[in-house]
Amino acid sequence: MFQEGQLYAPVVTDADGEVVVHLAEDHPGFADADYRERRNTIASLAMDWQPGQPCPIAPYTDEEHDVWRVVSAELAVQHERLACRAARDGRATLDLPLDRIPQLDEVTAALAPLSGFEYRPAAGLVPLREFYGSLADRAFWSTQYIRHHSVPLYTPEPDVVHEVIGHAITLAEPSYAALYVEAGRAARRVESVEALEFVSKVFWFSLEFGVVHEPDGPKAYGAGLLSSYGEIQEFPEADLRPLDLARMGTQTYDITHYQPVLFAARSWGEVHDVVGGFFADADDATVERLLHAAAAQV
Repeated sequence: MFQEGQLYAPVVTDADGEVVVHLAEDHPGFADADYRERRNTIASLAMDWQPGQPCPIAPYTDEEHDVWRVVSAELAVQHERLACRAARDGRATLDLPLDRIPQLDEVTAALAPLSGFEYRPAAGLVPLREFYGSLADRAFWSTQYIRHHSVPLYTPEPDVVHEVIGHAITLAEPSYAALYVEAGRAARRVESVEALEFVSKVFWFSLEFGVVHEPDGPKAYGAGLLSSYGEIQEFPEADLRPLDLARMGTQTYDITHYQPVLFAARSWGEVHDVVGGFFADADDATVERLLHAAAAQV
């Protein structure tokens, strides 16, 4: 199974019609009955949502807003040091609230005049082709739950911090948004599962965990780095390799650890030329050529 499927806790509907989120035993909220119930409630909101409806209002608690406040403040400091210029510009323009978790429709309203992107509620994992393909329509599927309060600077799965502080600040910047749209078009253009997984891995090592060299050193531009208090401080010590699409589309990774191998562009322009160019032209034949190139490099 493609590894991205392991990122999210499984969400099921039980025999009584109740939505249940299955947290792993090592999840920080596993033994917290109140947290588990809130996860079920928030997941059920997304499960009941229909296209064309407003995003459901997640009834966040004061404790959950406190988690957002802590993470927002800490990430803001790290972004000033280690986020790329485009991400800092996007964050400043979007101007997210620092004292509370924004509702998804608030994020959409803020993004609309900047890039035209809208947020849609997701209970958990969205199938690859639907998630990436929706980007072509400037739609982003987002979870609404937030990490457990006992470890505000850590989450084992993408939460609303990742989806909004990580992705929304980049979607607010037009040159970033253009990359997302091209990635969505590529996901719709390719036909084979193998080609789709290749596209998603290039996305992973760019718009999730991409690095770009700027005059004062390597900077994070991927949302996975931008939303991780720990990893954004550690990524400069990773094995930073030049952009190589064949490698990016076949590189294995362990989602439970900081990424030891990352791909760093020489400039923001190179991100657009190489990554954006791939998304703009990718089809099954392109992916097949790159897979052969990767096999030849072994």
